[in-house]
Amino acid sequence: MQMIALGGVIGAGLFVGSGVVIQATGPAAVISFGLTGLLVVLVMRMLGEMAAAYPAVGGFYEYNRLALGELAGFMTGWMYWYFWIIVVALEAVAGARLLNFWFPDIAPWMLTFGLMAIFTALNLLSVRSWGETEYWFASIKVVAITLFLVIGVVVVAGFWPGVPGGFANLTAHGGFMPNGVGPVLTGAVAATGFYFGSEIVTVAAAESAEPERAVAQATQSVISRVLVFYIGSIFIVVTLVPWNSAGILTPYVSALTALHVGRAADIMNAVILTAVLSALNSGLFASSRMIMALARRGDAPRSIAGLNSRGVPGRAILVSTAFGYVAVVLNYVSPDHVFAFLVDSYGTVALFVYLLIAVSELRLRARLEQESPERLKVRMWAYPWLTWLAILTMLAILAAMAFIPDQRAPLLFGVLSAVAMLIGYGARRRFGSAVLRAT
Repeated sequence: MQMIALGGVIGAGLFVGSGVVIQATGPAAVISFGLTGLLVVLVMRMLGEMAAAYPAVGGFYEYNRLALGELAGFMTGWMYWYFWIIVVALEAVAGARLLNFWFPDIAPWMLTFGLMAIFTALNLLSVRSWGETEYWFASIKVVAITLFLVIGVVVVAGFWPGVPGGFANLTAHGGFMPNGVGPVLTGAVAATGFYFGSEIVTVAAAESAEPERAVAQATQSVISRVLVFYIGSIFIVVTLVPWNSAGILTPYVSALTALHVGRAADIMNAVILTAVLSALNSGLFASSRMIMALARRGDAPRSIAGLNSRGVPGRAILVSTAFGYVAVVLNYVSPDHVFAFLVDSYGTVALFVYLLIAVSELRLRARLEQESPERLKVRMWAYPWLTWLAILTMLAILAAMAFIPDQRAPLLFGVLSAVAMLIGYGARRRFGSAVLRAT
């Protein structure tokens, strides 16, 4: 469970997307990732508190329903499912492109189909097969980042042969914050989506042998190490590679190249492929368990909630993979343009989910202290002040997106997605009973 939690944090966004933030922000990208990382740490602590008190299939979908009512639960569940089915499709396409690095003669759509088929079968086998696969994927990512950090410290200290040590790159190219404070805040907004995924542990906790203990240890593990892995590795990158160099868009490959590491592109391509496949694997798990929870509550057709002979929600998995197979066709027809709307909308949806989690913790904690204080085995720090700080920070991020040109489209598409789910809830209240009875 701890390795799954850590693997959920270390995604392809860190290895690839961080370069875009560094290019816009300069060495001060460390601050951007630090601000967002602290917010994620607070949200994870809130989730740890609620998951230890209420281990349940669907995780925070159930917490939001308990705390805020049917509408909040419905929107949280469907937004989270929406987020992950897009991730499944995008990661399958991204994985195919990475495999093209070694297999250029195979059509990308064929590789996309192959990845979808493999991971659909893997998730249909058993929860154990998913967990073991994710454990090994996460292990590779954690080992890669750890080695990168150790090597970086050796280089900065001046002990790497042929490479000058020190911190010159932090200030040598226009200063530590060359483009001012604005891009630092913009970078914090962009980095929000990179951290999303750590909350999977609270969904997986319900299917572990000892959910309360497992989730408490796993969330604490994320909190204690996420800042080291993310902020530490970003710091090493901007120390080794000039922020305004062309290679910063592939930051980790460029860092290894600067150290004269042979076959750096092959090494990092393999690590990034692992991160992408891990996200694909986790996305299938998270989306299928969320729609199963929705079905059990009547927010989706009840037939989806059934388990097969191996104790796996087979129908929920197949429904959640359907969009991934549509992605195979889309990748064949128009690989560069079809996903623009989806990519723009899903990051904002993730932020909406975090905001609802924080508001739910605020309500549930007060209820627990009055009714069942013995269930508070994990406690949010400095309640309610840090919870309010997280809520206000997320509202500030959403407000800031309206004034940042590059973030206006994602904010608009995210709001449109939320409105669509509100309409869906209205339809469920009006027509859902008859439909659900029929299914």
